[in-house]
Amino acid sequence: MATSGENDWVSRFADQVISEAEKRAPGAPIVCASGLSPSGPIHLGNLREIMTPHLVADEIRRRGVACTHLLSWDDYDRFRRVPAGIDPSWAEHIGKPLTSVPAPPGSTHANWAEHFKAPMIEAMAQLGVRCRMISQTEQYTSGVYREQILLAVRERAAIDAVLSRHRSKTVEDYFPYKPYCDLCGRDLTTVTAYDDATTELAYTCECGFGETVRLAEHDRGKLVWKVDWPMRWAYEGVIFEPSGVDHHSPGSAWTVGGKIVSDVFGGQQPIGPMYAFVGITGMAKMSSSKGDVPTPADALEIMEAPVLRWLYARRKPAQSFKIAFDQEIHRLYDEWDALGRKVAAGQAQPAELAAYDRAVHTAEGPLPVTPRPVPYRTLASIVDITTGHTEQTLRILRDLDGIGDLDAARPRLDRAQRWVDVHLPADQRTRVRETPDDELLDSLGPSERESLRLLADGLDDWSLDGLTTLVYGVPKLQVGLPADAEPTPELKTAQRAFFALLYRLLVGRDTGPRLPTLLLAVGADRVRKLVGA
Repeated sequence: MATSGENDWVSRFADQVISEAEKRAPGAPIVCASGLSPSGPIHLGNLREIMTPHLVADEIRRRGVACTHLLSWDDYDRFRRVPAGIDPSWAEHIGKPLTSVPAPPGSTHANWAEHFKAPMIEAMAQLGVRCRMISQTEQYTSGVYREQILLAVRERAAIDAVLSRHRSKTVEDYFPYKPYCDLCGRDLTTVTAYDDATTELAYTCECGFGETVRLAEHDRGKLVWKVDWPMRWAYEGVIFEPSGVDHHSPGSAWTVGGKIVSDVFGGQQPIGPMYAFVGITGMAKMSSSKGDVPTPADALEIMEAPVLRWLYARRKPAQSFKIAFDQEIHRLYDEWDALGRKVAAGQAQPAELAAYDRAVHTAEGPLPVTPRPVPYRTLASIVDITTGHTEQTLRILRDLDGIGDLDAARPRLDRAQRWVDVHLPADQRTRVRETPDDELLDSLGPSERESLRLLADGLDDWSLDGLTTLVYGVPKLQVGLPADAEPTPELKTAQRAFFALLYRLLVGRDTGPRLPTLLLAVGADRVRKLVGA
């Protein structure tokens, strides 16, 4: 059970939501909501739109209160642009609903929207996110919102009055409903006449087509966004829904929606925290319009689901954070493992414990974990050095941690393998020398030769801790100090020189994976051979 604390933002929001729900709709299931547009890759910034209400809804369910997390797929939105890498001929579909646009070339999905929904739905399943998903295409085309549309059109003057407070230009003949053309299928339409008594609506399209329909029977159009969103708040009875920074500027959909939902639809604006940007290290800044952005599926290829959940759980929505695709992922995993040890020892602070607990399981149960969680940086070094060779990897893990089956190190091992394969730059890949560097060995002075002899003599303690003590201790032993002596600036300089020498002899460059792991991977006999001992 998650533990409330001063910095536990999830519990605080759950308290507020439960209290507000009791005022608005006592006894009814609480509704927390998210909205996603499958217009392109759904990136890790968009995931905050899902994880924020998921965590709050999950906390509410943990307390035994009925709560639904509603995910609206905005798949009836217009196709706005052709992303980079897609055939420019797709421009002919601009203005059509996303569900009416063909999927990208080579896709097996029925349309553009389904193509981009699928990986996100799979990622949510891995993350333990349970939602009730709604297709806005299905909602609009089946007539579910017909009464709400007619109401909005009747109240268009009141809506226009709200919107006009934030406009710099006057808009004539404002109309809150946009038909999709019955001929070309696009929204390049203009409403030219409307009769409130009969609901007859006339429109023309840029394609040259025009017609008159009865809005009371018309299901090929949608409310404009700033009216659509508050309509859904009222229709679904949403109590909690976060939104990004862009929705909280003056005149934004969130700002005007609060007035429209009450004045027009008789509802109330949800509790709605603003969430901040999610940054990336090791990949370009996220931009959906360019079509090449890191997605939750990408992140789940290199990190376990609980770790990704933890990144969103431990930061308040208004706090930005970064997700590492570069070497920083090693530090992230070190921090995660350290937290796990604190939790196991009963030393975690309440907010730390709450975030950890929400990362590793939901109200429905625990998420899969790695039975023997070897440090990520160690696994990455091993699969790098062995180039993923199964038998060599198992040999090293057996020596390192007594692991007799690679499945005990999975899925973390597979995530580290993927990171090495995809995100470790080629110039940082490790290739152990096949033969000694005789030229370098012949050029060494007495002190350097002595350091290599001390290393070779100390290789009998074949454990990660033993090898760590050895490589840091050799420079100390050379000046007559014990291996556990505190390092001085001079000793640190000598250690760096010794490390560089070992790297050159073992892998032919000045740097590489952590030396203890490298030595373990190479094996004692081969190390002795390469250092000339």
